[in-house]
Amino acid sequence: MISARALHYVFKIGNRAKNIHFFREILGMKVLRHEEFTQGCDAACNGPYDNRWSKTMIGYGPEASHFVIELTYNYGVKEYALGNDFAGITIRSTEIVERARTHGYPVEEGASGQHATLVSPDGYRVFVLPESVQPGADPVQRVGLHVTDLERSRRYWADTLTMAPVAGASTDALQLSYDQGKFVLELRQLAAGKALDRAKAYGRIAFAVPHAEQPRIDELVRAAGGTVLTPLISLDTPGKATVRVIILADPDGHEICFVDEEGFSELSALDPESNAALDKYIAKDPFQEK
Repeated sequence: MISARALHYVFKIGNRAKNIHFFREILGMKVLRHEEFTQGCDAACNGPYDNRWSKTMIGYGPEASHFVIELTYNYGVKEYALGNDFAGITIRSTEIVERARTHGYPVEEGASGQHATLVSPDGYRVFVLPESVQPGADPVQRVGLHVTDLERSRRYWADTLTMAPVAGASTDALQLSYDQGKFVLELRQLAAGKALDRAKAYGRIAFAVPHAEQPRIDELVRAAGGTVLTPLISLDTPGKATVRVIILADPDGHEICFVDEEGFSELSALDPESNAALDKYIAKDPFQEK
């Protein structure tokens, strides 16, 4: 079995100010680190763009122990066409809905009060379960992705990438985890005959694995006839650690990044200056709506 831990999911965003307000003030997340880049990423981290861009990691705790969100912003790109590939992120909280109402942010109540749904400024769905979380625990429970063939996806994620099924499976959904359910990837079957559209806003899920494990992942995927989008490559972040990644695509084209744990642990150290730095860049952004 691959020894891995879930790290983050990537959202492309068109307006940093509106999104940071949503993730900070409504969802209650904290900016963990912020990085600016002058040109596109060799592993297409910011999508198919060769321009200035930024990466903001935001979540409820350090990346070493929490699943977080990566907000990718391409300067000058104000919006992205949203497909049906991303099903939603589920968060446990007894405070989010109250904060949303206080700020006048729309909330869609679920049946019998079991959950509420919020939609980010770019259309990403957030499901809120009214449950308290123990101190230090991660409120982020799972990320859902739509698939066109649940059994084919099971073979890829469980048999090839060795994620273990966890309780919660149904005829139209499969839940998988690398850590006994601490974080769950939920694959949801699209309606019969419905095509999956990744459009322009497609994201990427990332996992950390030991450096020595990455070549084995490459071998497993190739042996199974899977797709390797970016073979093992080292990526530099100015003034920070270099990490090695391999980028895959599952049968529906969902992008998967396996980054080396050793390099990522150094890269992802909490940066207390990032919150202020992000606000500074937003304030002087010539493309940003004021």
